Amino acid sequence: MQYQAPANDLRFLLFDVLGVDKLHELEKYADATPDLISAVIDEAGKLAAEVIQPTNQVGDREGCQYDPQTRSVTTPDAFKSAYKTFVEGGWTALDAPLEFGGQGLPHTLKFVVDEMVCSTNLSLGMYPGLTHGAISALYAHGSEELKQTYLEKLISGQWTGTMCLTEPHCGTDLGLIRTRAKPNDDGSYAIEGTKIWITGGEHDLVDNIVHLVLAKLPGAPDTTKGISLFVVPKFLPDSGERNPAFCGGLEHKMGIKGSATCVMNFEGAKGWLVGEPNDGMRAMFTMMNEARLMVGMQGLGLAEMAYQESLGFARERLQSRSLSGPKNPEGPADPIIVHPDVRRMLMRQKVLNEGMRALALFTGHQLDLSVAHPDEDSREAADDLVQILTPVVKAFLTDEGFNNANTGLQVLGGSGFTTDWPLEQLVRDGRIARIYEGTNGIQAMDLVGRKLGLKGGRLVRTLFGTLAGYLKDNPEAPHRDQLKEAIRTLEEATGWLAQNAPSDPEQAGAAATPYLRLMALTVIGYLWSRMASEAKAQLDNQTEGNNPALLESKLVSARFYFEKLLPEIHWLLTDIRSGKDSMMAFEDDHWFA
Repeated sequence: MQYQAPANDLRFLLFDVLGVDKLHELEKYADATPDLISAVIDEAGKLAAEVIQPTNQVGDREGCQYDPQTRSVTTPDAFKSAYKTFVEGGWTALDAPLEFGGQGLPHTLKFVVDEMVCSTNLSLGMYPGLTHGAISALYAHGSEELKQTYLEKLISGQWTGTMCLTEPHCGTDLGLIRTRAKPNDDGSYAIEGTKIWITGGEHDLVDNIVHLVLAKLPGAPDTTKGISLFVVPKFLPDSGERNPAFCGGLEHKMGIKGSATCVMNFEGAKGWLVGEPNDGMRAMFTMMNEARLMVGMQGLGLAEMAYQESLGFARERLQSRSLSGPKNPEGPADPIIVHPDVRRMLMRQKVLNEGMRALALFTGHQLDLSVAHPDEDSREAADDLVQILTPVVKAFLTDEGFNNANTGLQVLGGSGFTTDWPLEQLVRDGRIARIYEGTNGIQAMDLVGRKLGLKGGRLVRTLFGTLAGYLKDNPEAPHRDQLKEAIRTLEEATGWLAQNAPSDPEQAGAAATPYLRLMALTVIGYLWSRMASEAKAQLDNQTEGNNPALLESKLVSARFYFEKLLPEIHWLLTDIRSGKDSMMAFEDDHWFA
């Protein structure tokens, strides 16, 4: 079926619930008027449905091809025209800085576009998607010369960027990297080493590829404190000479087959230092945090497409009769959407998707406020929320994005298990998002081991202040008691960690994943209460031009969330409190007993 952008839900969230339409009142985002935001939603939806979606299934079947003779990669045929249309439409420049050719629009709008692109072709979306992290790192940490050399072409989409972090012997533990950077006489560096899992490391969509490479300088500490960041172009911008940064092969993957995931060999390639020596980790986190939020949108995008496919199937597939009597008496059977178990699956998809979208756009809005609000305290509070919610967005949206795609496959029954329907590709494509840019277990450890204690615990206090403030200001908030209980449960879990984790880091490790999920469910509960409150107010006031079906669906969906999904918080708290003992008690010989 053809993708339908969730435009009504997006406008309801952005305009009525979150207030993103008021960003134009801030000087930095003066151009982001409600009319412009609406136009972005509509045009991005058309682009996704008419240009990008037709490339998805054929791209999966064709995949990328590697030529060992030329060490080059060919992307699926359909990608070239679609990428060109994407670039010519200015979509790569949406939230990029104005001084280098960007449009300077809110980050929240990029989140919106990311979801739509990922719904319709995750593989294609990764080429400009990862470039954005390279742009942000160079803009934040690069010299003026590097910015002038690279940013305009990266922002325009003429060039793409990569993040070269992982090596064959190390993933998350970057202190173990072996790639080296030897100073040249001209101020550049000779980069030697091998990187793996490099998205867009080599392809034929653009004239040049700009690699951001982590490496160690001579004499640098052999830990993360000795890592530096270098920009290494495929072709040297001043001379056009081919730089010896070559693809050594493509990874053989279960999904995202149209995305060129490369082994990259740097054979004395020329690179230039980004930022200060041995300060590469700080620059790397600028890239990584961008990428983590984007990957969260990948999970949501795939979940939305899976929901649309499974809903369409359930409305048309005839199978058995309704348990309460025939609903299609003129036909041989009823559509399967009448069956409670099918509805359970569809409601879970819909309600989680809309909750995850609210979480992502809430975080995006805070990101915009953190850089544009005129009040320093407001900027600081918004930044606190972005920092603590980034690992939550990445992990929860990709966990549940995959789960919802898998649920969609189940709705289709045997049809879902065939390549005649798109669900199996969505499941395969979505599985990687839980792994890359830091596995979801790493996200949970970042939340528990780093973010909870950051700035003396201020980040989590800001979050609890936001939640408590909502309850205080809204005594009639929908589902107030359930939300209050969820907040208390999250506070209890946070207290348990504060009491037990400092003396035993393994307790933090054991509790991290259920704690992240508990935080996600609680914050989404807060957002579902806000959505239900706004929907009820519009229905009560009979607001002109509103969409009664959408508003009524929000009330039912909120009820489903609080009755069927949020109660998971109770066993998550039990899991956290039970501690590490049962999972750490095995001796080596127990595994084979």
